[in-house]
Amino acid sequence: MDTALIIRLVEALERLAPPPPPAPRLDGADAFVWHPAPVPRLVPVPKVSRVEIALLQGIDRQKDLLLANTLRFARGFPANNVMLWGARGMGKSSLVKAAHAAANAEVPGSLALIEIHREDIRTLPDLLNILRAQDRRTLVFCDDLSFEKEDADYKALKSVLDGGIEGRPPNVLFYATSNRRHLMPRDMIENERSTAINPAEAVEEKVSLSDRFGLWIGFHNCDQPTYFAMVEGYAQALGIEVGGEELRRQANEWSVTRGGRSGRVAWQFIQDLAGRMGVAIG
Repeated sequence: MDTALIIRLVEALERLAPPPPPAPRLDGADAFVWHPAPVPRLVPVPKVSRVEIALLQGIDRQKDLLLANTLRFARGFPANNVMLWGARGMGKSSLVKAAHAAANAEVPGSLALIEIHREDIRTLPDLLNILRAQDRRTLVFCDDLSFEKEDADYKALKSVLDGGIEGRPPNVLFYATSNRRHLMPRDMIENERSTAINPAEAVEEKVSLSDRFGLWIGFHNCDQPTYFAMVEGYAQALGIEVGGEELRRQANEWSVTRGGRSGRVAWQFIQDLAGRMGVAIG
Protein backbone atom coordinates (compact mmCIF):
# COMPACT_ATOMS: atom_id res chain seq x y z
CA MET A 1 0.00 0.00 0.00
CA ASP A 2 1.16 3.51 -0.84
CA THR A 3 2.90 5.20 2.15
CA ALA A 4 1.14 8.52 1.56
CA LEU A 5 -2.23 6.75 1.58
CA ILE A 6 -1.40 5.07 4.89
CA ILE A 7 -0.46 8.43 6.41
CA ARG A 8 -3.74 9.97 5.25
CA LEU A 9 -5.71 7.05 6.70
CA VAL A 10 -3.93 7.42 10.05
CA GLU A 11 -4.57 11.16 10.11
CA ALA A 12 -8.26 10.59 9.31
CA LEU A 13 -8.59 8.09 12.16
CA GLU A 14 -6.92 10.53 14.56
CA ARG A 15 -9.43 13.19 13.61
CA LEU A 16 -12.28 10.77 14.26
CA ALA A 17 -10.80 9.80 17.64
CA PRO A 18 -8.92 12.83 18.99
CA PRO A 19 -6.51 12.32 21.87
CA PRO A 20 -7.98 12.66 25.36
CA PRO A 21 -7.88 16.15 26.86
CA PRO A 22 -5.01 16.89 29.24
CA ALA A 23 -5.61 16.23 32.92
CA PRO A 24 -6.97 19.23 34.86
CA ARG A 25 -4.33 21.38 36.52
CA LEU A 26 -4.32 23.41 39.73
CA ASP A 27 -2.68 26.46 38.19
CA GLY A 28 -4.10 29.95 38.06
CA ALA A 29 -6.49 29.85 41.04
CA ASP A 30 -6.68 28.89 44.70
CA ALA A 31 -10.16 27.34 44.52
CA PHE A 32 -11.97 25.07 42.08
CA VAL A 33 -15.24 23.17 41.66
CA TRP A 34 -15.07 19.55 40.50
CA HIS A 35 -17.32 18.66 37.55
CA PRO A 36 -16.99 14.96 36.68
CA ALA A 37 -19.16 14.97 33.55
CA PRO A 38 -19.35 15.08 30.62
CA VAL A 39 -15.58 15.64 30.67
CA PRO A 40 -13.83 15.60 34.07
CA ARG A 41 -12.68 19.13 34.80
CA LEU A 42 -11.78 21.53 37.59
CA VAL A 43 -13.49 24.89 37.12
CA PRO A 44 -11.55 27.79 38.70
CA VAL A 45 -13.36 30.03 41.20
CA PRO A 46 -11.96 33.57 40.75
CA LYS A 47 -13.40 34.85 44.03
CA VAL A 48 -14.43 32.55 46.88
CA SER A 49 -17.56 33.56 48.83
CA ARG A 50 -16.13 33.75 52.34
CA VAL A 51 -15.62 35.89 55.43
CA GLU A 52 -12.38 36.59 57.25
CA ILE A 53 -11.59 34.08 59.95
CA ALA A 54 -11.36 36.84 62.58
CA LEU A 55 -15.04 37.67 61.96
CA LEU A 56 -16.21 34.19 62.98
CA GLN A 57 -17.31 34.64 66.58
CA GLY A 58 -18.37 32.13 69.22
CA ILE A 59 -16.38 29.24 67.75
CA ASP A 60 -12.88 30.04 69.01
CA ARG A 61 -11.96 26.47 69.92
CA GLN A 62 -13.21 25.18 66.57
CA LYS A 63 -11.19 27.87 64.77
CA ASP A 64 -8.02 26.94 66.64
CA LEU A 65 -8.39 23.22 65.87
CA LEU A 66 -9.14 23.58 62.17
CA LEU A 67 -6.60 26.32 61.51
CA ALA A 68 -3.82 24.38 63.27
CA ASN A 69 -4.59 21.26 61.22
CA THR A 70 -4.76 23.25 57.96
CA LEU A 71 -1.52 25.13 58.63
CA ARG A 72 0.34 21.90 59.38
CA PHE A 73 -0.81 20.53 56.05
CA ALA A 74 0.11 23.76 54.21
CA ARG A 75 3.61 23.61 55.66
CA GLY A 76 4.12 20.07 54.42
CA PHE A 77 3.53 18.19 57.67
CA PRO A 78 1.05 15.37 58.39
CA ALA A 79 -2.53 16.39 59.14
CA ASN A 80 -5.96 14.78 59.46
CA ASN A 81 -9.13 14.56 57.42
CA VAL A 82 -11.75 16.64 59.24
CA MET A 83 -15.46 16.28 59.90
CA LEU A 84 -17.20 19.47 61.06
CA TRP A 85 -20.59 18.47 62.42
CA GLY A 86 -23.43 19.91 64.45
CA ALA A 87 -25.91 22.76 64.60
CA ARG A 88 -27.04 24.47 61.41
CA GLY A 89 -25.83 27.95 60.60
CA MET A 90 -22.95 27.97 63.08
CA GLY A 91 -20.19 28.57 60.55
CA LYS A 92 -18.98 25.09 59.57
CA SER A 93 -18.52 25.74 55.85
CA SER A 94 -17.51 29.37 56.49
CA LEU A 95 -14.73 28.15 58.76
CA VAL A 96 -13.37 25.75 56.13
CA LYS A 97 -13.16 28.51 53.53
CA ALA A 98 -11.72 30.99 56.05
CA ALA A 99 -9.07 28.52 57.26
CA HIS A 100 -8.03 27.82 53.67
CA ALA A 101 -7.59 31.55 53.01
CA ALA A 102 -5.70 32.06 56.28
CA ALA A 103 -3.32 29.19 55.51
CA ASN A 104 -2.62 30.54 52.03
CA ALA A 105 -1.98 33.98 53.51
CA GLU A 106 0.63 32.47 55.82
CA VAL A 107 2.11 30.03 53.27
CA PRO A 108 1.33 31.73 49.93
CA GLY A 109 0.00 29.46 47.19
CA SER A 110 0.39 26.33 49.28
CA LEU A 111 -3.18 25.02 49.20
CA ALA A 112 -5.86 24.58 46.58
CA LEU A 113 -9.47 24.18 47.72
CA ILE A 114 -11.67 21.90 45.60
CA GLU A 115 -15.39 21.66 46.24
CA ILE A 116 -17.05 18.36 45.38
CA HIS A 117 -20.84 18.24 45.43
CA ARG A 118 -22.60 15.62 47.51
CA GLU A 119 -24.11 13.98 44.42
CA ASP A 120 -20.63 13.53 42.94
CA ILE A 121 -19.11 11.69 45.91
CA ARG A 122 -19.08 8.45 43.92
CA THR A 123 -16.56 10.09 41.56
CA LEU A 124 -14.18 10.98 44.40
CA PRO A 125 -11.72 8.19 43.43
CA ASP A 126 -11.50 9.71 39.93
CA LEU A 127 -10.73 13.13 41.39
CA LEU A 128 -8.05 11.71 43.68
CA ASN A 129 -6.41 9.94 40.74
CA ILE A 130 -6.04 13.34 39.09
CA LEU A 131 -4.75 14.99 42.25
CA ARG A 132 -2.28 12.18 42.93
CA ALA A 133 -0.15 13.43 40.05
CA GLN A 134 -0.22 17.08 41.19
CA ASP A 135 2.50 18.79 43.20
CA ARG A 136 0.21 21.23 44.97
CA ARG A 137 -1.43 20.28 48.25
CA THR A 138 -5.21 20.20 48.12
CA LEU A 139 -8.21 20.35 50.43
CA VAL A 140 -11.16 18.48 48.93
CA PHE A 141 -14.29 19.92 50.52
CA CYS A 142 -17.85 18.54 50.59
CA ASP A 143 -20.50 20.69 52.24
CA ASP A 144 -23.58 19.21 53.93
CA LEU A 145 -22.49 15.60 53.53
CA SER A 146 -24.88 12.84 54.59
CA PHE A 147 -26.22 9.56 53.27
CA GLU A 148 -29.74 8.21 53.09
CA LYS A 149 -31.31 4.77 52.88
CA GLU A 150 -30.19 2.58 49.97
CA ASP A 151 -27.33 5.02 49.33
CA ALA A 152 -24.11 3.16 48.57
CA ASP A 153 -22.02 6.24 47.77
CA TYR A 154 -20.58 6.16 51.29
CA LYS A 155 -18.48 3.16 50.23
CA ALA A 156 -16.53 5.31 47.76
CA LEU A 157 -15.80 7.84 50.49
CA LYS A 158 -14.85 5.15 52.97
CA SER A 159 -12.36 3.53 50.59
CA VAL A 160 -10.51 6.74 49.77
CA LEU A 161 -10.37 8.09 53.31
CA ASP A 162 -8.35 5.27 54.73
CA GLY A 163 -8.80 2.04 52.81
CA GLY A 164 -8.04 0.70 49.38
CA ILE A 165 -4.74 -0.39 47.95
CA GLU A 166 -3.65 3.07 46.82
CA GLY A 167 -5.06 4.97 49.77
CA ARG A 168 -5.46 8.71 49.99
CA PRO A 169 -2.72 10.69 48.20
CA PRO A 170 -0.37 12.36 50.71
CA ASN A 171 -1.01 15.74 49.07
CA VAL A 172 -4.79 15.61 49.69
CA LEU A 173 -7.00 16.09 52.75
CA PHE A 174 -10.76 15.67 52.84
CA TYR A 175 -12.86 18.20 54.79
CA ALA A 176 -16.61 17.72 55.16
CA THR A 177 -19.47 19.40 57.00
CA SER A 178 -22.59 17.64 58.18
CA ASN A 179 -25.49 18.10 60.54
CA ARG A 180 -25.06 14.45 61.55
CA ARG A 181 -22.17 13.16 63.58
CA HIS A 182 -22.24 9.72 61.96
CA LEU A 183 -23.42 10.82 58.48
CA MET A 184 -26.23 8.23 58.54
CA PRO A 185 -29.82 8.73 59.78
CA ARG A 186 -30.60 6.88 62.98
CA ASP A 187 -33.40 4.83 61.38
CA MET A 188 -30.97 3.64 58.70
CA ILE A 189 -28.55 2.40 61.35
CA GLU A 190 -31.39 0.75 63.30
CA ASN A 191 -32.70 -0.90 60.14
CA GLU A 192 -29.25 -2.33 59.45
CA ARG A 193 -29.17 -3.65 62.99
CA SER A 194 -32.55 -5.40 62.69
CA THR A 195 -32.08 -7.05 59.29
CA ALA A 196 -28.41 -8.05 59.32
CA ILE A 197 -27.15 -11.56 60.00
CA ASN A 198 -24.67 -9.99 62.40
CA PRO A 199 -26.30 -6.75 63.65
CA ALA A 200 -23.19 -5.45 65.42
CA GLU A 201 -21.08 -5.73 62.25
CA ALA A 202 -23.75 -4.01 60.14
CA VAL A 203 -23.90 -1.02 62.47
CA GLU A 204 -20.10 -0.89 62.67
CA GLU A 205 -19.96 -0.71 58.87
CA LYS A 206 -22.00 2.52 58.94
CA VAL A 207 -20.47 4.16 61.98
CA SER A 208 -16.89 3.40 60.92
CA LEU A 209 -17.23 5.91 58.08
CA SER A 210 -17.14 8.79 60.55
CA ASP A 211 -14.28 7.13 62.40
CA ARG A 212 -12.09 7.54 59.35
CA PHE A 213 -12.01 11.28 59.90
CA GLY A 214 -9.06 11.83 62.22
CA LEU A 215 -10.46 15.09 63.57
CA TRP A 216 -14.08 15.69 64.59
CA ILE A 217 -15.06 19.28 65.36
CA GLY A 218 -18.47 19.84 66.93
CA PHE A 219 -20.64 22.96 66.59
CA HIS A 220 -23.41 23.58 69.09
CA ASN A 221 -26.51 25.74 69.31
CA CYS A 222 -25.93 29.44 69.86
CA ASP A 223 -26.89 31.13 73.15
CA GLN A 224 -27.86 34.80 73.34
CA PRO A 225 -24.50 36.21 74.59
CA THR A 226 -22.67 34.40 71.76
CA TYR A 227 -25.21 35.65 69.22
CA PHE A 228 -24.76 39.23 70.42
CA ALA A 229 -20.97 38.82 70.27
CA MET A 230 -21.27 37.71 66.64
CA VAL A 231 -23.45 40.69 65.74
CA GLU A 232 -21.19 43.16 67.54
CA GLY A 233 -18.08 41.67 65.94
CA TYR A 234 -19.56 41.99 62.45
CA ALA A 235 -20.76 45.55 63.12
CA GLN A 236 -17.37 46.68 64.40
CA ALA A 237 -15.45 45.08 61.53
CA LEU A 238 -17.74 46.61 58.92
CA GLY A 239 -17.87 50.07 60.49
CA ILE A 240 -21.60 49.99 61.30
CA GLU A 241 -22.16 52.61 63.96
CA VAL A 242 -25.15 51.61 66.05
CA GLY A 243 -25.21 51.92 69.84
CA GLY A 244 -24.72 48.71 71.76
CA GLU A 245 -28.17 48.55 73.35
CA GLU A 246 -29.93 49.49 70.12
CA LEU A 247 -27.83 47.01 68.13
CA ARG A 248 -28.70 44.21 70.52
CA ARG A 249 -32.39 45.17 70.55
CA GLN A 250 -32.61 45.02 66.77
CA ALA A 251 -30.53 41.83 66.62
CA ASN A 252 -32.78 40.16 69.17
CA GLU A 253 -35.90 41.18 67.26
CA TRP A 254 -34.38 39.79 64.06
CA SER A 255 -33.58 36.43 65.72
CA VAL A 256 -37.13 36.15 67.04
CA THR A 257 -38.56 36.59 63.55
CA ARG A 258 -36.16 33.90 62.28
CA GLY A 259 -37.06 31.46 65.03
CA GLY A 260 -33.56 31.01 66.40
CA ARG A 261 -30.01 32.27 66.86
CA SER A 262 -26.95 31.26 64.84
CA GLY A 263 -23.98 32.69 63.02
CA ARG A 264 -25.99 32.64 59.81
CA VAL A 265 -28.84 34.60 61.40
CA ALA A 266 -26.33 37.13 62.80
CA TRP A 267 -24.80 37.65 59.34
CA GLN A 268 -28.23 38.00 57.71
CA PHE A 269 -29.16 40.64 60.28
CA ILE A 270 -25.93 42.56 59.63
CA GLN A 271 -26.57 42.48 55.89
CA ASP A 272 -30.04 43.89 56.44
CA LEU A 273 -28.76 46.54 58.87
CA ALA A 274 -25.92 47.56 56.54
CA GLY A 275 -28.38 47.90 53.66
CA ARG A 276 -30.71 50.10 55.69
CA MET A 277 -27.79 52.29 56.80
CA GLY A 278 -26.22 52.51 53.36
CA VAL A 279 -23.01 50.72 54.38
CA ALA A 280 -21.39 48.74 51.56
CA ILE A 281 -20.15 45.23 52.27
CA GLY A 282 -17.34 44.15 49.97
